[in-house]
Amino acid sequence: MAQPRAPIYQEHGKTYHADSCEPLIHAVDQGDLELAALGRANYPGRQIPDKILPGLRSVGYWDAMQEQQWGLPWHRNEGIELSFLETGRVAFSIEDKDLFLDPGSLAITRPWQPHKLGRPNIGIGRLYWIIIDVGVRQPHQEWRWPDWFIMMPEDLAELTAFLRENEQPVWRASKEIRDCFSQIGEAVKNDKSPSRLAVYANELFLHLLEQFRDQKVFRNKSLTDAQRSVELFLDSLRGSIMEEWTVDSMAECCRLGVTRFTHYCRQITNLTPQHYLNKVRLDAATEMLKNSPEKSVTDIAFDCGFSTSQYFATAFRKQHHVSPSRYRKLHGLSSHDLP
Repeated sequence: MAQPRAPIYQEHGKTYHADSCEPLIHAVDQGDLELAALGRANYPGRQIPDKILPGLRSVGYWDAMQEQQWGLPWHRNEGIELSFLETGRVAFSIEDKDLFLDPGSLAITRPWQPHKLGRPNIGIGRLYWIIIDVGVRQPHQEWRWPDWFIMMPEDLAELTAFLRENEQPVWRASKEIRDCFSQIGEAVKNDKSPSRLAVYANELFLHLLEQFRDQKVFRNKSLTDAQRSVELFLDSLRGSIMEEWTVDSMAECCRLGVTRFTHYCRQITNLTPQHYLNKVRLDAATEMLKNSPEKSVTDIAFDCGFSTSQYFATAFRKQHHVSPSRYRKLHGLSSHDLP
């Protein structure tokens, strides 16, 4: 039977595969730490049968008794992930935040949210995790929990709202949450019934909901609307300026129609999508002209996504009122190229 493929996520012209934890798997193979885990696709541990607990992507723990020579670099998971550090201290980064997990820390990452563990390596410690696929790719899409989640609908809706509408990534876990992770780890290690694992997972998320309620966690609904999806796309557009973007493909990345995407783009930037894309490309080209003297003007044009150097020169002159070559000379650099 063929090994199932890890889910993929296409965003901003790039394709991301759900994390396969290869450094962790290699460390286990080398005997550097203990691992007890269940997983699907390329996740480490014993494979979960297809019909058992659908939506559960990975669950388990690692126990590092010595400093490690590996870390988990920037990666994404397809589901909501809870990570609990029972002992030790581990560097944790998420988007633009560099943090540390201390004993009792609970880290929450939303579906496909970039994060990493280690700086660059992880330290001594025991870390538990669970990843549940809720079927989303963009912040505004509705979450779909697996059928074996048995909370009352109103409780599950409230939990979902807390997880979607709050950006605090690290929490202090309650005693009940700590106990649940310990029970989950024991169930995984001793290969207990999937029913027992489902009960512990339900209990874990119920205690998480109760902790959110007790702490009166602030919720920001704007984090889950369509505009938020467009903002995230536009913020990272510079990283994919070489792509052959069209308004249709930009809208598709945000899982929106062209009309709605264009509306939000104008609302956020005061520009049409194509004008904003040209601005991002010109801004990147301007930086290259100043800071990359080894590159020709033509190379810079292509590196920044312009189809021809002539079109680049025309657009550049319109924004800066001088040619790219002249701009370079004004900043003390020589040009290898003309337009």
